[in-house]
Amino acid sequence: MKRILIDMDDVLADASGRFVEYCVNRLGRSVTKDLLKGPNWSAAVDIHADTVKSWVHEPGFFRGMTVMPDAQEVVKKLMEQYEVFIVSAAIEFPNSLKEKVEWLAEYFPFIDWRYIVLCGHKWMIDGDYLIDDHEKNLSTFRGTPILFDAPHNQTLEGYQRVQTWRDVERLLLPELLPNP
Repeated sequence: MKRILIDMDDVLADASGRFVEYCVNRLGRSVTKDLLKGPNWSAAVDIHADTVKSWVHEPGFFRGMTVMPDAQEVVKKLMEQYEVFIVSAAIEFPNSLKEKVEWLAEYFPFIDWRYIVLCGHKWMIDGDYLIDDHEKNLSTFRGTPILFDAPHNQTLEGYQRVQTWRDVERLLLPELLPNP
């Protein structure tokens, strides 16, 4: 059985949406995901980078993210044909460890805890496919990297890009889709 590794932030969980939420609710800024495009979006929306960095260290930041559309349904389908692991570089943000486990238990209760890998860097994790939004993870992956579209990776090229979880379904489960 082939193995798929799936990232969490901006892949399963809407991290960009959480930043927008914090900008609106905490700073009163009218911010959309379009304004987050590019690697230095805090400058684009005139927010000090240290403010943004402090948010990811606050309790509740990771726990409060919403699920990406169709992620639950497509991941369930993937699990029928692949060995699926959730792999997140969570060690950098200590609060995220517990919060990510709780978040997965709530929104993806069908994923056994033995298939959750919280690590410092993903280069040592082996699989056939990696679905991730960051080049630093995709560039060192030995299998087939799949770039999940996110505001911060719009200029990144050289990877198979998917825009949505339905794109993942079409790419990795084409035999399950109805014939046109």
